[in-house]
Amino acid sequence: MKRINQTRRKQLLFCFYVLLPTLALYSFLRFIPIGSTIVLSFQKWNLLDAVKPFIGFNNYVKMFKSQEFIGALKNTVFFVLFTVPATVVISLALAVGLNSKKVKIVPFYQTIYFIPVVTSMVPVAVVWKWIYDPSYGLLNYFLSFFDVESKAWLIDPKSALSSIAIMSIWKVIGYYMVVFLVGIKSISPQYYEAAEIDGANGWQRFTRITLPLLKPITLFVLVISSIRAFQVFTQVYVMTVGSQGAPGNVVRVLVYEIYENGFRFFKMGYASAEAMMLFIIVAVLTLIQFRIAKEK
Repeated sequence: MKRINQTRRKQLLFCFYVLLPTLALYSFLRFIPIGSTIVLSFQKWNLLDAVKPFIGFNNYVKMFKSQEFIGALKNTVFFVLFTVPATVVISLALAVGLNSKKVKIVPFYQTIYFIPVVTSMVPVAVVWKWIYDPSYGLLNYFLSFFDVESKAWLIDPKSALSSIAIMSIWKVIGYYMVVFLVGIKSISPQYYEAAEIDGANGWQRFTRITLPLLKPITLFVLVISSIRAFQVFTQVYVMTVGSQGAPGNVVRVLVYEIYENGFRFFKMGYASAEAMMLFIIVAVLTLIQFRIAKEK
């Protein structure tokens, strides 16, 4: 018994020594920047000055008094509430549809839906910017057949952020569709066979078997899609280049607010405070989602 414990201990030590360089590098690249951001959020630093005076919570107080930050927070929350539920519902519906025995050549449809996922966000955003173009965009051209007037989708305050959100949903539903499809295929057919014998229709089988058994997958999709939605930046920046924040900062989001203050105005301390607030919001939201899922 003692010899077995010694062998086990040697194996654990060997694994530790092998993983130590990787863990050290990961910790250096992950936790040191986070720690630096926390420290900087309590300092005043313009990126060019070597002096970083400690100013306490002044950056946080200034942040909550800033109309730009509040507006960016509202826009980001709107983007999250628009994209996350739609992403979950559409990707789940596609997964259920592709799992149907009536659908043929499933790998073909999986490939079609997954192509946007593996495509870089920048070219996708450029293509959709052309689609939304008021002069020669594909969307306005299509709507002209129904006598709908041309519209500047990315400039109009009523449609700018929603238009970007629709593109973002289209970009990611293929990934979550595959995740849901894997979860559905892992459900034992015996459950559906027993329900069918009991006279359950398709909707009852979906709501009483598929959805409850997909709870871990659904939680994963909710958490990951929420985190990604709060971190939206690239598509907003690319699709509104030349008119960022116009009109009325309607497309200004939190990550762009952080980027602009940090690398345009060089207010790194203030930008770090905004980054910490974004981190806290995402962390709290994730914990709430896990708590709700655990209670259910």
